[in-house]
Amino acid sequence: MSIKRREFIALVGAAAVGWPLAASAQQREQKRRVAVLMGGLTSGNAGGQEEAAAFEDGLQELGWKLGGDIELNYRWPGAELDSVRAAANEIAAAHPDLVLSRSTPATTALMSSGLPTVFVLAADPMRSGFVQNLGHPGGNVTGFSNFEASVGGKWFELLKETAPSVSRVALLFNPQTAPFAEGFLHSAQAAAQTLGVAVAGVPCTSPADIESAIAAAAHESGGGLIVIIDTFLTDHRDLVVSLASRYRLPAVYGVRAFAQNGGLMAYAADYPDIFRRAASYVDRILKGAHPGDLPVQEPAKFTLSVNLKAASAIGLTVPQSLIVRADEVIE
Repeated sequence: MSIKRREFIALVGAAAVGWPLAASAQQREQKRRVAVLMGGLTSGNAGGQEEAAAFEDGLQELGWKLGGDIELNYRWPGAELDSVRAAANEIAAAHPDLVLSRSTPATTALMSSGLPTVFVLAADPMRSGFVQNLGHPGGNVTGFSNFEASVGGKWFELLKETAPSVSRVALLFNPQTAPFAEGFLHSAQAAAQTLGVAVAGVPCTSPADIESAIAAAAHESGGGLIVIIDTFLTDHRDLVVSLASRYRLPAVYGVRAFAQNGGLMAYAADYPDIFRRAASYVDRILKGAHPGDLPVQEPAKFTLSVNLKAASAIGLTVPQSLIVRADEVIE
């Protein structure tokens, strides 16, 4: 064997020994870490688990392998703002590659971290200060809103169709967790004005406020409720629904869980669909896209849920025209 041939074999052998190590290192480098901040929910929430499953399905459809080339780290802080901020701080300290952030308060808590962030279910991203422009967000944040301001008018129309006698409507919101409520209110007021119905915004920052607001709405005949997309109110949905039933008030809700928990009806963005779509932005950013170049998207699907048992409890007959349009009828 010639010297050149021995040198060649030795070189190939050394390279072969190095290949497994290089491949292993490359695999470690390719594994991406994504933190998921499920603001407004605890881990036992069935709707939240459905949202998480939709997000994971979306990632897998795009070729990601959970626990393989992508690692998801969930935090479920509930709706208390202090808990949400604490979870956001923990995520910032861990320095993941990207964050998926659920809700406006959660994204607000993450803004100072500088981490690439895809928000979901964030209301009014521009007014909340998340992005500079919906079409070209700039910065390190983009995502998916969970409403259009015009949906306030849709809520009013559904309430009036279901309970034609409604002449006064209280729109409940928490200014701390829903600073965007003004858009919903103006939209509802515009729709109500043509019918001579008054719609008033009622701020609620505590359970006592909720009780007072609903009792006041029921003080005279013709009262009705609009309960908007709001993490505080959603966290207290059992109280809201039970009070609306006690006072026999027709109510429409901006979150599907209210109808599922005994509320009269809900018209809401399809949350699992938003989470599934969010997987595409996570995929693109992890592959090199800049969040600021990806436009903020609005909901593509809304669902109407009607609870016939709740209607019967307050003496209402839901019009058949509404029932046939509903995506979900609870009996």
